[in-house]
Amino acid sequence: MALGVMRDYQVSQRRACVLIGVDPKTVRRERPPDHGAIREAMREIAGQRRRFGYRRIGVMLERKGMSMNHKKLYRLYREEGLSVRRRRGRKRARGSRTPVPGALRPGDRWSMDFVADTFGASRKFRILAINDDCCRENLCLAADTSISGARVARELDALVRLHGKPACIVSD
Repeated sequence: MALGVMRDYQVSQRRACVLIGVDPKTVRRERPPDHGAIREAMREIAGQRRRFGYRRIGVMLERKGMSMNHKKLYRLYREEGLSVRRRRGRKRARGSRTPVPGALRPGDRWSMDFVADTFGASRKFRILAINDDCCRENLCLAADTSISGARVARELDALVRLHGKPACIVSD
């Protein structure tokens, strides 16, 4: 109503409010903008990039030319019900696992394991233990501060030359 008086009679906002008896605070208050385009762009980016939070979405909006205060951005982000989607856990094996058949004779199945310990309180070392499961014979104990895959392959090659090739090797 005050805006109509201002427009029709070319008077100031204060004068129009006095004429119609309205408090100027109610006339001056403007409705906050809707930010519909920004909300739509936020939903679109969040749909494409599920792991992006409000800060990264804000950077993407700035690249599109829609910059705003981070507090307002966060408020819009929460009002839209957006949140970073959690990562899924690792897929577990389905069904029942078939048990490994027992060793019937020496050389059928070897077990390979790493054992770790420390010297005193500071230096760590590892032990590669390879056992024959049938006769429970310890075939190899290789200790070092670091055991590489190449070292494991060398130890296995030496055992194959000495004892023959096993039917299977089990490692936990």
